[in-house]
Amino acid sequence: MDRLVEGVRATSPLELVAVAFGLVSVYLSARERIASWPTAIVNVAIFFFLFWKAKLYADAVLQLVYLVLSFYGWYEWMYGGARKSPLRVSRALRVHWMVLVPLFLVVGVGLGAMLDRYTDSPLPYFDALLTSASLVAQWMMTRKLLENWIIWILADLVYVPVFIQRGLPFTALQYAVFLVLAGMGWVGWRRSMGGHPGDAAAA
Repeated sequence: MDRLVEGVRATSPLELVAVAFGLVSVYLSARERIASWPTAIVNVAIFFFLFWKAKLYADAVLQLVYLVLSFYGWYEWMYGGARKSPLRVSRALRVHWMVLVPLFLVVGVGLGAMLDRYTDSPLPYFDALLTSASLVAQWMMTRKLLENWIIWILADLVYVPVFIQRGLPFTALQYAVFLVLAGMGWVGWRRSMGGHPGDAAAA
């Protein structure tokens, strides 16, 4: 509790701005609005700085990857469908999981070992595995694969206590709200997908 109070006192206005853009971005994603991507770009740029300062190095580097994926997702949502049409929600296929699950494990464990050996990260494997899971979820979001929301829900459940422990209370609050928004995204995207079941294989 004392750590949380101290973290609140040390919170910078920059963190509050990042939180605001992050909340708006995820809300717009849950609503399938293209504006989610430019707001995400602002969010990740600020969080790169904040995470690096907090020594969450893997999460800092993750923001740079998010930056690339945000531009990619922006394009895909606009032109990634059939004949350059807007992309629609679909389910992840078996081939996606056959690639993404091993990739998650290899990247998470490998990055965790590197952080443990070469940096002063206090949570190297947590940091790395969350980074790896977030990358998988974010790529799935760029392709509008419904199951990205399940991965975000699981990741957010872990992120909240990690950010509290690292003295980023408003970021922890943001991820708690993300948890709710991820649930909304799952429900909303399932409803959207129900309107065009024939597109399930389009991913």
